[in-house]
Amino acid sequence: MNLERRAYKILDTIVDEYIRTGEPIGSKAVQELLDIQVSSATIRNEMAALEQQGLLEHPHTSAGRVPTYKGLRLYISRLAEKQIPEADKQRIDSIFEDMEGMTDEVIIENAARALADFTKCAIVSANDSGKFSVITKVEVIPTGRRMYVLMMMTSGGGVKNRVCRLSFDLTHEQMDFFRSFVNDNLQGVNLNELSDSYIDNLSAALGSYMITLSPLLKGIAELSADMVSERVHIEGEENLIECSELKGTEIAAVLRKKEALTQAFDNTFSGINVLFGKENDTFVISNSSMITGTFSKDGENVGGFGVIGPMRLEYKKIIPYIEYFTDKVTDLLSREGGSSEGDDFTDEKEEDEIE
Repeated sequence: MNLERRAYKILDTIVDEYIRTGEPIGSKAVQELLDIQVSSATIRNEMAALEQQGLLEHPHTSAGRVPTYKGLRLYISRLAEKQIPEADKQRIDSIFEDMEGMTDEVIIENAARALADFTKCAIVSANDSGKFSVITKVEVIPTGRRMYVLMMMTSGGGVKNRVCRLSFDLTHEQMDFFRSFVNDNLQGVNLNELSDSYIDNLSAALGSYMITLSPLLKGIAELSADMVSERVHIEGEENLIECSELKGTEIAAVLRKKEALTQAFDNTFSGINVLFGKENDTFVISNSSMITGTFSKDGENVGGFGVIGPMRLEYKKIIPYIEYFTDKVTDLLSREGGSSEGDDFTDEKEEDEIE
């Protein structure tokens, strides 16, 4: 056995035992756990070399070592592919079969909830799928004196509405014209295209109706901005709060600013990534880790899941679940495209004074 392979085995053994116990690991314990015959002196030398490389460290004055962030990353990068138990696979497959026809947002939220259940960790999900949707229908509905509900439906199954208070009542002719105009000019348009200049050009195209109806176009632009903004949810918060290894005050700060966690889902990479503790300003829970995996829709990264827990997460167990869930979400979003029927109406209504 060459030296590099032996050093890897020693590192893997130390990480496995540290994850199991949370205690520093000495050379004698490593010798008993290794599946190869190596002297205690050789192990000590290898551990010293691993420490010089920044892969292990001494906590306080202990004779044992614990892995550093760098050591954990090397360990994670070398993990052999592990299979999810067949019974769990069947349960997960069944969960996703039940999601067919649901909107993108509901698929992602339900998948995050199920992932929290399987991993017993907190799961943050980031959903950026809205920016790839196109408008399928816009409706204006009178609800009272000078009050109108704008409702937008998208190809991803998204439905959002906004209550607008105007300074005047619209006639039936004006409402009929507006419905026809927006569906002729906005149906099939990508949500990202609704820039200020795009709306200004549409307002000008209203002609004699511009003064009367352009406030509603402004409302549509605001609806579009809401729908393309990245949605962040956290499932299984109780798993995080109940973890005795993590500081409650830091957990509370992260939960209050969960939107900041979206920085962990960098669209420039795919696959699995790991953040540790206070390595950056995004994720600042001491002695913690977050494993992220991204999912796609039609070849474009649209979000991801992050498993949050202590630094001593069972990476061998959890990473295969993240990979399986992100693959299933990618398949369902791309194959089904979510529901386009708009069955899932949002309860949120935003009321604006539009002059």
